[in-house]
Amino acid sequence: MKINKLLVGLLGSVALTGGVAQAADLAIVSGDTGTGLAFLRSQLDRFEEETGHTVTVVPMPSSTTDQFGQYRLWLAAGNTDIDVYQTDVIWAPQLADQFLDLTEAAADVAGEHFPSIIESQTVDGKLVALPAFTDAPALYYRTDLLEKYNKEVPTTWAELEATAQEIMDGERAEGNNDMWGFVFQGNAYEGLTCDALEWVVSNGGGQIVEADGTISINNPQAAEAIDRAAGWIGTIAPEGVLGYMEEESRGVWQLGNAVFMRNWPYAYSLGNGDDSAVKDLFDVAPLPAGEGEGARSAATLGGWNVAVSKYSPDPDAAIELALFLSSSEVQKERAIMQSNLPTIEALYDDAEVAEAQPIIPAWKEIFQNAVPRPSAPTKTDYNEVSSLFWSAVHDTLSGNGSAAENLEILEADLTDLKGDGW
Repeated sequence: MKINKLLVGLLGSVALTGGVAQAADLAIVSGDTGTGLAFLRSQLDRFEEETGHTVTVVPMPSSTTDQFGQYRLWLAAGNTDIDVYQTDVIWAPQLADQFLDLTEAAADVAGEHFPSIIESQTVDGKLVALPAFTDAPALYYRTDLLEKYNKEVPTTWAELEATAQEIMDGERAEGNNDMWGFVFQGNAYEGLTCDALEWVVSNGGGQIVEADGTISINNPQAAEAIDRAAGWIGTIAPEGVLGYMEEESRGVWQLGNAVFMRNWPYAYSLGNGDDSAVKDLFDVAPLPAGEGEGARSAATLGGWNVAVSKYSPDPDAAIELALFLSSSEVQKERAIMQSNLPTIEALYDDAEVAEAQPIIPAWKEIFQNAVPRPSAPTKTDYNEVSSLFWSAVHDTLSGNGSAAENLEILEADLTDLKGDGW
């Protein structure tokens, strides 16, 4: 897609009040889901009013895999039409050479953010993106249904399976044939890497590729976790979950047709919207743990950042936009209106945030269970590593081979990809 910037010569030559700076015509890409796009537009409108710049939003697919593919094409071509990119937390090592170094521009504000998140966006000493919000998924559960069936919130996957099955069967017996026990992200894309990494880590099966570059995924604990998930398909989860991304899962959940859901924080405020069948009927908890040695709750670290293309014709204005979107003021509004987790530590103790979204202070425990995807050790190969992983998992969920068989093939493919690197 090309954005026509022929107006830059006209609009960009209009001086702002006082003649200190010139207005720029900027473009930002966004694949926001839910009401995220409308929220972004409202913030950009304020930015335009305050600065005199104009900002066009270029919508992207909600699939992060599709977004990343498009980003790589544009950046490899030196596309000058996109100034600011919204980037997943895992993309910094792969796109660092295409983004401006924001270290100096953010020198006065970087210390406000969680150090680990700033570190995740720093490559070879270069701060390539500014954090907008962080993410860690949770287990959404129906409080009314657990109370009705006198059940506790499950803390292990085995407990989730049993509780989901019992409540699903009970609700169907009462006439709700659309009720399912558990919905998650089962499509073959980056979201499945996130879900499956949680299953594996929670069962003591490692992190696919360890921090030192060791390929660890082919082990019995990992295979057991993925085989367990394959058993959910067609029992407590619909067969259609093999095509679900975040919004499809939320759709089933928000209609009141699921007992449990795995999803990100954005689904919390939407689930409590006036048009939601589950408004005030749910809560969240840390994702379940596996069983045995090394078992624990695990939540894949997510989050989104803003990066400035080194090909931007208006780098100063683009950096100004990136600083605005990552600011404490915007993060506070995003937390209150979108239930997105701030990267600015002080906002977790903000009374207005806590009043509007009580879930955000409570999410600290979930955030503490967060585990990174192996983007740091695999660097520019991460996208292919993830693709190989989610494909092996999707094959297993679809009944195309056991987890042990597919993980053995995966290990061989990753070994070939690694070569002498990592």
